[in-house]
Amino acid sequence: MDLHLDAVEVRILGALLEKDITTPDYYPLTLNALLAACNQKSNREPVMELDEATVREAMRTLEEKGLAGLARAEGRVARFEHRMGEVLNLGRRETALLCTLLLRGAQTPGELRGRSERMHRLEDVGEALLVLQKLIEHDPPLVRLLPRQPGNKEARYVDLLGPHDGEGCDGAGEGSLPASREERITVLEAEVTQLRAALEALQRQFDDFRRQFEG
Repeated sequence: MDLHLDAVEVRILGALLEKDITTPDYYPLTLNALLAACNQKSNREPVMELDEATVREAMRTLEEKGLAGLARAEGRVARFEHRMGEVLNLGRRETALLCTLLLRGAQTPGELRGRSERMHRLEDVGEALLVLQKLIEHDPPLVRLLPRQPGNKEARYVDLLGPHDGEGCDGAGEGSLPASREERITVLEAEVTQLRAALEALQRQFDDFRRQFEG
């Protein structure tokens, strides 16, 4: 399974994932609808101006990689769909965050939580961190925690499917273990936050359970 994608393949895959969730009545997408979704001005970073030939060629390579292709349902108009569910077996939460990363690049957990809400609502940043950790531990890894940049309070996460020049990400399957002291500190801070979020979630579950026997 080849998960090394170029920027156009990443945009197409992200657009298909997004429209599958947010506009199911119009999914799978026609070529024109897919082109419009890729070139959308909102919820895209960077904004692209792809043409039909470029999208067709990228769809061909995505089909070769088993990640997307022509919809299996027959019809007079060709429609396109992703196959991420079959390939990666992700839940709704994981799909929403991965899709947001594919469409908008590196982001903080707070940004991801807010921007993915239309696809799946996460209770808090702690839940977003837990989902990101699942994506990091996925086989193969799908997300990486980037070193925190000077002057930034929060570290950012990036997908491992596409190219990310200048973001300290060399591609899928590499860099999953941080080497520098700064990266190790960033990972430890994130793990502490995740543990706190897990503890708070357990506390809420215990409180709900206890209230069933009170009064």
